[in-house]
Amino acid sequence: MARDEELKKNWEEVQQKLSDQFADGEILDLDGIIYLIGVQELGQLHRRFKKDHKIDLMHIAICRLLEPYGYYDFDYIDEDGWPHYKIVEQLPALKAGEQAIMMKEAIVQYFQEKEYI
Repeated sequence: MARDEELKKNWEEVQQKLSDQFADGEILDLDGIIYLIGVQELGQLHRRFKKDHKIDLMHIAICRLLEPYGYYDFDYIDEDGWPHYKIVEQLPALKAGEQAIMMKEAIVQYFQEKEYI
């Protein structure tokens, strides 16, 4: 199977499983899945978050997802339990479509590591 086809298949599997589990089958978009990963990484699964915290959660997720690519490194957890990352290497300038593909690859890898798919 070609790499693009495999990514598409794995992405759709992740998207469907998460949508069934967390959105009553309504298909979650990329941002929604990134948000869920942020909540997972924070470990405060049953807490309600304000809008500014939702952005912070997405930032946590992006750092965690791009850590294996060498862009971020885990630094520490603060007194409130929030993980912090430091930038190791600046992200390359990518077009929107390229960014989406990179994030989908990272998300698929994340859920494979977690043995979710």
